[in-house]
Amino acid sequence: MQTVNMLSHKNRLMKTIALIAHDNRKTELLNWVKSNQHALKDYKLVGTSNTSKLINDLLDLDVTPFGHGPSGGDILLAARILQGEIDKVIFFIDAETPHGHEHDIQTLIRTAVINNIPIALNRASADLIVLEN
Repeated sequence: MQTVNMLSHKNRLMKTIALIAHDNRKTELLNWVKSNQHALKDYKLVGTSNTSKLINDLLDLDVTPFGHGPSGGDILLAARILQGEIDKVIFFIDAETPHGHEHDIQTLIRTAVINNIPIALNRASADLIVLEN
């Protein structure tokens, strides 16, 4: 029983990073995650279903899926931010392609900004977020 309590306490102390990428940016995110794998092991990781599956299948990390982006995953992540469950967001966006769920994407970004949650939208800002623990 003591071990379970210590593990649950440890999980509460670990910061949570959400990992998301549009289809045209998934390879870029995967490469970034691979090069930052050591640092990311210090975080609890969550991500949209396709991004989580890609990272879990190819790297030695455990990314918990929470939903498909275009099917409400962005809104689910915004809700998790509002509930205080997310500490940082790394979202490699494809700014050159229109998205049918653009409103959800903007809601997610706005929710992170309003709640003072660091959000990286490209590799350079993701590097800064992971370096700052």
